[in-house]
Amino acid sequence: MPERNLKFGILLDHQYPKDLGTDLRPQIERLLDVVHAARDLGFDSIFGIHHYLSSLRTLQPINLLARLIDHTGDMQIGTGILILPFLHPVHHAEEIATLDQLSGGRVVLGVGSGYRDNEFNAFGINRKERAPRMRESLELITKLWTGETVNHEGRFYRVVGEQCSVVPLQKPHPPIWVGANSPGGITRVAKMGYSWLAPANVKRNWAVGNLEHFRNELAAAGNADRVTDFPIHRDLCIADSREEAFALVEEQVRRSYGEYAEYGLDYFETLFEDIKEKAFFFGTPDEVAAKIEDFADAGFNHFVFRTQWMGTPPEVSIRIMERFAREVMPRFRSGNGG
Repeated sequence: MPERNLKFGILLDHQYPKDLGTDLRPQIERLLDVVHAARDLGFDSIFGIHHYLSSLRTLQPINLLARLIDHTGDMQIGTGILILPFLHPVHHAEEIATLDQLSGGRVVLGVGSGYRDNEFNAFGINRKERAPRMRESLELITKLWTGETVNHEGRFYRVVGEQCSVVPLQKPHPPIWVGANSPGGITRVAKMGYSWLAPANVKRNWAVGNLEHFRNELAAAGNADRVTDFPIHRDLCIADSREEAFALVEEQVRRSYGEYAEYGLDYFETLFEDIKEKAFFFGTPDEVAAKIEDFADAGFNHFVFRTQWMGTPPEVSIRIMERFAREVMPRFRSGNGG
């Protein structure tokens, strides 16, 4: 197996059923166990998720990541994803810059435009405006991050004669990953010159085909040299057989994916078997390594794995991470003979 420059991260599950009560401190302590394991096992990154008014108790990612700074070693910490349209870009610019300063320059800003109607309704934002709001937010945030005086008069935001009070430690700014689930959206990410974050629950051919499309659009926009991160989310479970891997966590995975139906995404229930067979990285170490090699051949280089699902005991998630770190990760690290 040829030597590759791949990174491996963990997408944290910090959403909890409401029947667990309102005191989330025990859950946070258990989450810290997962973070410590990821750090000590040699994973490269940790990511948090973002929602408001959820059917689950969902810790907000910026606050959570700040809490995790001293527990994450030299791992990158990031949002996977932060929903940009709901808050003003001035707020996001200073919050993320502060987090980057606090972490010593380890932040990755993963963003998206959102999909839940109840969130848009609560914030009084027209869902049809979500994509242009996100693009303008990124434009204004990166202007503010220069530290120079900003004069921005856009469709949604107006900031004239102002400077950001805190700028990121990373120059010119933290890596920006943009989630998109359609060819048109992926084209817009390429034109902006940011990394495209491929979603977890898409089939191999869709992900690979759209990565090729993204690279072509990057080149056409003159942005090919600007993008070095090609990340993708995947669900991961390793066991002695593929059947054992599914048996270990399928109940929890189904519960987690079932939550999408709360927000009108019923296809996650109706197509679950198809997604399970064609999108998940479940199986033996050899099977998982083969999937990684296949996706890496296509150009993906940062795999952000979900090993936690609703109700999964932390020790199970950690066991999955341990097997990956012991039996799969070394195959893709330098100095191991390929």
